[in-house]
Amino acid sequence: MNTKYMNIFQVDAFTDNPFKGNPAGVCLIDRERPDSWMQGIAAEMNLSETAFLLKERANSAFQLRWFTPTTEVSLCGHATLASAHILWEEPILKTEEQALFHTKSGILKATKHADWLEMVFPSRKVEQVDTDPKLSKALGINPKYTGKYVTQTGNLYLVEVESDQEVYELQPNFRLLSETDARAMLVTSIATAKDYDFVSRFFAPAVGIDEDPVTGSAHCYLTPFWAEKMKKNELTGFQASRRTGVIRCRLSQDKVLLCGKAITVFRGELLV
Repeated sequence: MNTKYMNIFQVDAFTDNPFKGNPAGVCLIDRERPDSWMQGIAAEMNLSETAFLLKERANSAFQLRWFTPTTEVSLCGHATLASAHILWEEPILKTEEQALFHTKSGILKATKHADWLEMVFPSRKVEQVDTDPKLSKALGINPKYTGKYVTQTGNLYLVEVESDQEVYELQPNFRLLSETDARAMLVTSIATAKDYDFVSRFFAPAVGIDEDPVTGSAHCYLTPFWAEKMKKNELTGFQASRRTGVIRCRLSQDKVLLCGKAITVFRGELLV
């Protein structure tokens, strides 16, 4: 009997240290696969996101989709970084080649600059709204600012608080948070540490992720927000989860350029 294998990896993104940053699965698939199959693999990996990469026959681009253990998402920064990292590390792409991804959020690009990988993502600007008392209660804080961005899959909220100490010490009630209309929640403040401009944390219990360790796509919202407040287009963000992670951000018109490092933790063969 012929046995086929596909390569699957676990990569820690937005860090150069194993067991830090945000772990993502990366599966190199050999052909179009049913959504239920990809969802099953993502549930088996049990990471915040697993990316599925399929080489397009007509060109050098790749189809890229992302699944949490429970659902497909339309944009994921750390799993995109992990995917680009694998393409160069294997090496499927040469160092000087650009990684080009066709996704549900449009075309995404990544380039390699020594140990740093740079991704081009859309810039997304939140609109200020009144703070929902349910959100404040779920987070256990009194925000100084609340912004909202309406996506196809639900509402994302960006909440600014007075100090980074509040961000570090935050202990949300995830059950209450999942009962609000927030599909995702960003809490952020200006940083006191000189190495960073701002700090943040990301919560999404509505999609099965109480807290995401490091969230690239969140910086599509954080970058224009802090660029406007701080009057500069190049910033460094620190995500203050237990694992922690660092993201360099640059605002360029309607795009956000996100830079991070990545390290492969393990690779294996998926029996199919």
